Amino acid sequence: GFTQPVDRLNLHAGTFSPIPTSIRTALTDPQWRAAMQAEFDALQANDTWELVPRPPGINLVTGKWIFRHKFFANGYLDRYKARWVLRGFTQRPGIDYDETFSPVVKPATVRVVLTLALSRSWPIHQLDVKNAFLHGTLNETVYSEQPSGFVDPSRPKHVCRLNKSLYGLKQAPRAWHLRIAGHLLSLGFVESKADSSLFIYRRGADTAFLLLYVDDIVLTASAPSLLQRIIAALQQEFSMTDMGPLHHFLGLSVERRVDGLFLSQKQYMLDILDRAGMSDCKPCSTPVDTHAKLPADGIPVAD
Repeated sequence: GFTQPVDRLNLHAGTFSPIPTSIRTALTDPQWRAAMQAEFDALQANDTWELVPRPPGINLVTGKWIFRHKFFANGYLDRYKARWVLRGFTQRPGIDYDETFSPVVKPATVRVVLTLALSRSWPIHQLDVKNAFLHGTLNETVYSEQPSGFVDPSRPKHVCRLNKSLYGLKQAPRAWHLRIAGHLLSLGFVESKADSSLFIYRRGADTAFLLLYVDDIVLTASAPSLLQRIIAALQQEFSMTDMGPLHHFLGLSVERRVDGLFLSQKQYMLDILDRAGMSDCKPCSTPVDTHAKLPADGIPVAD
C-alpha cells in the first residue's frame, strides 16, 4: 500500500481495504487481521493482563476494536492500525477508577516554544510514543473482557485482570502522564507551573523544551547533540519513534519556510468538511461584504 496515493477526502476511493464495519469483516480481511494480530501481540508482550477465572460480583469493563488508516504527510497510505480499547463508561467510580486527568495544551505555549526555537535556530523534532497508555501503571484492580476474535480457546470464560493501563480506561491518561512526567523529572526536566504540558531542561548553557500532549511530543534543544541525548534517554525507557523535524502537532500542520514556520489547520478543515459531507462544496473567498464603508460617526448597526 505504499505506492498508491490516497485521496485524503475519500478514503474508500483508493485500492486498499476500507475501514471494517464489524469484527467479522475485519477478521476475514488479511490486512486488518494482521493489524489486529500486531496489536494483540503488543498487548501480550507488554504483560498488559493476566487471564483469571471471573470473580463473583465484579464490574466487568467491556471493550471494542477501533480501526484507522494511518497516512504519511504526503497523503500516501502508511499502514492499517487496529486498537483494542475499553469502554470507560462501563467503569464504576471508586471500584475500578479513582482519579482522572485530561491533558489540555495551551496554544500560546506551543507558539512561544516554537518562536523561541526559531529565533535561536534550534532543531525542533517530533517524537511519537508507541502504545503510550500501555506504559501507565494501574493502582486500581480492573477486570475486562478478552479481546473479541482473540479469546483463549482453552479458557473462554476467563477475564483479564489488568496489570497495565489500557486505552479507553478513565484513569489511562493520568497513569501515563504520571509515568512519563516522573521519567522526565528523573532526567533533570522541570514541569512548568503555567502549563502541565511543558517541561524545561537547563544545565549550564544547555537548554531544552519538551511539549507533551498524550503520546505526541515536540522537543527542541539548544544543540543537536543535546537533542539526540534526550531522545536516546527517552527511548531507553519507552518505545518511541523520532519522526524527524516537526511537521504535525495537535491538528496543526507545520511547514518550514525560509522566513520561519508556517502553521495551518488545512487538514483539520478538510476533515470537518468531509464529516459534514461538504468536501465538494464550492469555495467562497469570504461570506462577508468586504467593500461596505461605515462612517465613524454613522448610526450604529441594529444587529
